Formats: sequence, structure tokens, C-alpha cells
Amino acid sequence: MALLIRKTLFALLLAATAAGGSLAATPTGGGDAAQGGNYNYFFLEAMLQREKGNRDAAFDLLRYCLQLKPDAPEAYFYLAQYYLAMNDKERSTHCFEKAAELSPGNATYLETLAQAYATSNKTKEAIGVLERLAAAHTGRADVLEMLVELYQAEGDHANTVKTLTRLETLEGKNERLSYAKSQAYTQMGDKEAAIKEMKALADQYPNDLNYLGLYGDALFMNGKKADALEIYHSILSREPDNSKAQTSMRAYYKMEKDAAAADSTTMLLLLNKNTNDDARIYIMRQEIAESESAGGDSTQILRFFDAMMQSPDVGANVAILYASYMSLKKMPQQGIERVLDKVLAMEPDNAAARLQLVAYAWQRDDLGRVVSLCKAARQYNPDEMAFYYYEGMAHFRLDDSDDALDALQNGIGVINDESDPDIVSDFYAALGDLLFEKGRKAEAFAAYDSCLQWKDDNLGCLNNYAYYLSLSGDSLDKAAAMSLKTVMAEPKNSTYLDTYAWILFMQERYAEAKIYIDQAVMNDTDSSAVITEHAGDIYFKAGDADGALRLWRRAAAKDPDNALLKRKIRLKKYVEE
Repeated sequence: MALLIRKTLFALLLAATAAGGSLAATPTGGGDAAQGGNYNYFFLEAMLQREKGNRDAAFDLLRYCLQLKPDAPEAYFYLAQYYLAMNDKERSTHCFEKAAELSPGNATYLETLAQAYATSNKTKEAIGVLERLAAAHTGRADVLEMLVELYQAEGDHANTVKTLTRLETLEGKNERLSYAKSQAYTQMGDKEAAIKEMKALADQYPNDLNYLGLYGDALFMNGKKADALEIYHSILSREPDNSKAQTSMRAYYKMEKDAAAADSTTMLLLLNKNTNDDARIYIMRQEIAESESAGGDSTQILRFFDAMMQSPDVGANVAILYASYMSLKKMPQQGIERVLDKVLAMEPDNAAARLQLVAYAWQRDDLGRVVSLCKAARQYNPDEMAFYYYEGMAHFRLDDSDDALDALQNGIGVINDESDPDIVSDFYAALGDLLFEKGRKAEAFAAYDSCLQWKDDNLGCLNNYAYYLSLSGDSLDKAAAMSLKTVMAEPKNSTYLDTYAWILFMQERYAEAKIYIDQAVMNDTDSSAVITEHAGDIYFKAGDADGALRLWRRAAAKDPDNALLKRKIRLKKYVEE
């Protein structure tokens, strides 16, 4: 068990200077007195500059102090900090060494030097310094813990045990230390000592079944499996819902490759009211990994999940893992949705589950379900912009443009600097389309501008914005520039090609327009009436009246109710509305 170092180097660097020592030696005698007085003055000035945050000035003053008084430990100590900040570890460590050498009884200097050694991977040197510190300050448990960590890093298990024993004299015998000692003995290969250590803990606290379980685990880890199993049964006979003992039993059966007993114990553990959801998820991840490595049979995994879903003690996170597993195994969407519905029943504010349900409903075109889920999200997830977007688009597809506009406009208020630019961009693009449909052209164009501020290559927005500009004959150069971006990005997109060709047509650049409309027609797999009609208009203006008539007739076959098309065909010429 790793024991963390409690005092950080940062904290030590802020510690007071020499514990048990003066700031600087009191000078005695003529020249020495003058030099000592100068040192005191400049050192205090260095500390003043340090407090003010004037690091360069403090650094220069401390170096000058060492010229005046080369044996001043406090000057070395503070100078080391500046070298450390400059990432000059060699000089920093040298200064910490000098401070500790000149004031060997100063605990702060020793501990800081040990930390400097440790961060430079000079583990043996750090251990030497800390052993000096531990010998001088026998009550410092934190120093012993640092030593344990360093001995463990060195793989020195014998000294790890000795240091843990010293800690026990300060803290008394406890689970943390006994377990760490047992682990160290196991790593040393001394199985009997490892077992004895945990037995002593269990004997000291005979009424604590957790300690008895740890003794059983020590037996199990060190080869005495039958004795371990006897202890686990003993614990469960006294406390049938002891989840730690069940966990140990499960590990035992898995090691023995007794699949039936392991599965039975796993089920008991998953349904145990003392097993929390984090532990359930950990167990299920293990089971899924083992199942996948053995071929991926999902039968047993689903049995575990289905049983847990019937238990009132199981929470939403387990259900989310269940849904994720079903997705992994490509199970029917309907089943996944049932599980996600349970998630929402347990946690109505679970945005991830709600969004997944929205996505499923959107995929199968269940727009009413989309609206219902998104409306509920206003209560539980009022700051999640995606719900406003999906609600607005669902209303739009249901031809309910007023409610669509309401949803999108409500969503604007939750947009902030941390919002996903892609979603915000699509949000404003949809808002622009709706506003234009409502005849609110200026507001629509403002929404498109906002869209492009969030994502300047939103192709759908660029296309629609450009096309709507061209319809009114406004800003055709701007429209052409935007439309060209879409064609460059997707040169076989018939919609984008048609828009660009139409803008060129509006600019009376008929020869160029014909090049792009031909490409649009060629890539138009649906033979759109709109694109075909535009092609006829462009052909006519480009001087090919026969070609124009042929294209108009083809468009009319697709759109027989188009009165304008009928006029063009009857008059055999391009006419505007």
C-alpha cells in the first residue's frame, strides 16, 4: 500500500526560515561587524523584495548576500527556490545541500533537501536525509511515511517493513499499516510473515469481521486457499451480506475455475444491498471483459444486468452501463430504449440518457416523442442547448413553425462561451431558416451571421444564406463568395452547385453559370425539378433556347402544377414571375 508524502515541496518553500536558529549571525568586532551588518541589511531587503513579488531583485540580493556571508544557510535556502523556479535543478539542489550542511539541525532544510533529491530521482540520497531527520525527530510520522514510499520505490521491502514497524510504535497497530507490512512480506517471499502479520491484526480485533477477512485474503494470496475459504465461510455464516467476504469468495472461485460457483457468488454480490454502484460497475466491467475475451457470449452478462434492474438498490449508472453494453452488442434499439427509460425514471436530470433517447426517436422519425422528451428537459436540463435545438427542428418538420421558432429563441439564452461551436452554429442556421420562412429577412440574415461567427465553414448556412441573398438580388458578390466556399468543399454536391450556378445567373455570368449547372444536373441523382428548371433558365440566357425548352419540359414532368414552368414552355422563353 503506497503511503503518500504529506508535505509538498511547495509548502516547504513557504515555510519559515531557520527553526532554532537566528536570521543571521550577530556580528562581533570591527570589519566583521560591518560585514555582518551589511549582510543583515541586504538579506532583509531581499526578503522585502520577495514579499513584493520582485523576484529578479530578490534573486540578485540573495546572491550578493552570499558574497558578504558565504556560510549563511538561510540565503542558500531561499536562493535555491529561485533556481528551482528557473528549472535549474542542479544549482537548486546544491543550494539546498549547502543550507542543510550549514544548519544540520534545521528540519525544514533537511526535509526540503529530501524532496529535491526525490524529485530528481535521487532516491537513495533522499532516504539518507530523511533517516537523519527521523532520527532527530522521532515523533514525525510524516517523515516515516515518506521513507516508506521511497523504500517501496527502491524495492527495499526489508526496510519498508522496518519503517512501517516504527510507524506502528507511533500510531498503534491498524489495518493500513498491517496490510502494507503484509504486502511487503509477500513481495519478499516471506509468506508466513505476511500471514502472521494479518493474523495478529485479526486477533487484536476479534469482533471486526473486516480484519478477519483481510487475514483470509493474506492466506489466499500466499497459497493457503483452503484455510482462506474456511475463514470466508465463517464470516458469511455470521454475516451473510458481508460484501467483502463475497468478493473474496468470488476471486477464489474464479481462480479455481469453478464457473458455476463464481457466477452464483457474483450474482449474490451484485444484488447485495451493501455493494455500492461503483463496485457493481467495476464487477460488471470485469465480467464483460472476460466474456468478450472468451468469445462474447452475452447470455450471462444480460442475466446479471436483468437481475440488477429488478433491485431497488441499483442506481442509474448501472443502467447506463447496461445500455452501453447492449449498444456494444448491437442489440435491438427498442430494448436499449427501455433501459434508458429506467435511467430517466431514476434520474430525470440525466442529460446523457435523455439525449440518447432523443437521438433514437429522431432516427425513427418519432417527432412527437422528440418534442415530449425535449419539453421535459426544460425542467430537468434547462441549460442544455441541444434539447432546444432538437425540439425546434422537430416542430419545424411537423410544420409547426411558431413552436419551432419559440424553442430555438428560448435556446439562445443558454448559449455561452463554453458551448459547442458546431451545435451553436447549427442552432443559428436553423433559426435563420425559420426566420426567413416567416418573412423576417433582416433577422434571418443576422442569425446566419451569428452562425458563421461560431463556425465560418458551416456549409448548410453558407448555401442557404447565399441563395436567399440571391433571391432578393442583394449583395450578389457576397453571396457568390459564400456559395463558392460550399462548392470548393463539396464539388459534387448538386444543391451547392445549383446555388452557385444560380447566383452566377443573377450576376449575368451565363457562360460560367452553364458550366456549374451542368455539373449540378449531372450529380443530381433525384432529378430535382428545381435544379432542372434552373438549368433551363440558364441555358436560355446562355443562348441555347432548344436546350432550355427540353430542360423545362423535363422539370414540368416532375412538377406538373408549376404554372411558371408552363408559361416558359408555352412562350418558349425565359420569363420571371
